[in-house]
Amino acid sequence: EAQLVQSGGGLVQAGGSLRLSCAASGFTFDDYAIGWFRQAPGKEREGVSCISSSDGSTYYADSVKGRFTISSDNAKNTVYLQMNSLKPEDTAVYYCAAVLITVVAGCENGWEYDYWGQGTQVTVSS
Repeated sequence: EAQLVQSGGGLVQAGGSLRLSCAASGFTFDDYAIGWFRQAPGKEREGVSCISSSDGSTYYADSVKGRFTISSDNAKNTVYLQMNSLKPEDTAVYYCAAVLITVVAGCENGWEYDYWGQGTQVTVSS
């Protein structure tokens, strides 16, 4: 079946870096956009960054522009989120998710997305 398997979370000090991975299987990777979303305790889920696996177009939330980079390795069916200059405000559970490109989904909160990874905790200490 379709699945997204995440790795790369952890604990890091403010200013540090972390790379998250999202490995996809069970569906045609090039037909989907992949998004990274996060949810902190007591807060709504929010979009962080999204990418089209077919044409490579990207989106970033204003809060992470210049610090985070999303990329896709189609040969490995894997999407990455490189997170640099991490801040305590970045602390959250991070999820990757997939949606058909034809849905023309946004990157606001992920409600349109069909497949979800298991989530990984990112904690940034001050």
